[in-house]
Amino acid sequence: MTGRIAIIGGGAMGAWTALHLALRGARVTMIERSFPGAQASGVNYGNMRIQGRQMVQMPLSLRAQGIWQRCDELLGADVEYRECGHMLLALTEAHLARNAEFAARAAAFGYFPEQLDAAELRRRWPWIARHALGASYAPRDGAVNPRLVVPAIAARLQALGVQVLAPAQVVGAAPQGAGFRLDLGGGGAVVTDTVLNCAGAWAPEVAGWFGESVPLFVAGPTEMVTEPLPFFMGPTLQTVDASIVIRQVERGNVIVAGHPRGPADAVRMRSRMAGAKTQVNLQRVADMIPRLAGAAVIRTWSGIEGYLPDLNPVMGPSATTPGLFHAFGFSGGGMQPSPAVGAVMAELILDGRSETPVEPFSILRFRDATPQAEGVDMAEEFDAGVART
Repeated sequence: MTGRIAIIGGGAMGAWTALHLALRGARVTMIERSFPGAQASGVNYGNMRIQGRQMVQMPLSLRAQGIWQRCDELLGADVEYRECGHMLLALTEAHLARNAEFAARAAAFGYFPEQLDAAELRRRWPWIARHALGASYAPRDGAVNPRLVVPAIAARLQALGVQVLAPAQVVGAAPQGAGFRLDLGGGGAVVTDTVLNCAGAWAPEVAGWFGESVPLFVAGPTEMVTEPLPFFMGPTLQTVDASIVIRQVERGNVIVAGHPRGPADAVRMRSRMAGAKTQVNLQRVADMIPRLAGAAVIRTWSGIEGYLPDLNPVMGPSATTPGLFHAFGFSGGGMQPSPAVGAVMAELILDGRSETPVEPFSILRFRDATPQAEGVDMAEEFDAGVART
């Protein structure tokens, strides 16, 4: 498919897709209501983990890692992508079993995280609390600085001649001739042949303009960062249930997150981390890494993320409208696969197919039922105040 392509949303999914399209010579306009990377793509944890993902996401995630490994070359900037290692720390026998099950299933994709017992865990990282029973360790998983990623892509897009409209809000859309008309707030319009809906937490509104409904709900991550401390950690530490995630950046600051996620308001565009969670997460940090007891928090933040009940995204063509595509609902785990999402969406738009399977992510899966995430306790994932449709 050729012609003009408009992308609604300037987060990681929209920006990476615009880049892949532009590198193939496509004419692209990216429309962002605020500034590129302003929403979930700029406030997430930057966790580059592959392990622990749902199996249907593995091809996408593994493809993304290959792109991240050359992101400095692609973007012409250091976005602090580091393969520093990632461990899923087991605190119970059930956690050990979950790690082992994931490792066994992931082997079919050529992905082999190490399974460490308590003695080996303590030998490698003696600073981890002694009540840990073991861990699954992936040395090539890691982290990135999300605040740098999308601005770097946006700069690359401008160098490639991509039209970036920001701030500009799409307030309505409809078919026009063989293409589409996108109406902008304050007047004006964009006429295009193809539309890609990467509007994140606001994507259901765009889908609704074309008669498609999805049960997306919003929630906010709980994020905080400490004062700079002497560097010692290396890998990211995450408990199997994600009740705490801890990593130390090269500057010495320790970045902390943890479930459950809190409420967010996509209409008023507001979210905040509850003050009580700061104390809870600080205690969890001290429980996992005793030497961090007493560390001072210098900033907390949250964001607005879009979630689907099965915690898988929507990716692929519209079920109602030729020329319309979707890529949204990455359920708090979208930064790692985002460059592959861009590559896949570019292939679907330009070639009509992709080497990476996306059938499990079709918007059609919500037509007759609401699939649920397998083996996930949503009460552990989200606060009671999160409205889950």
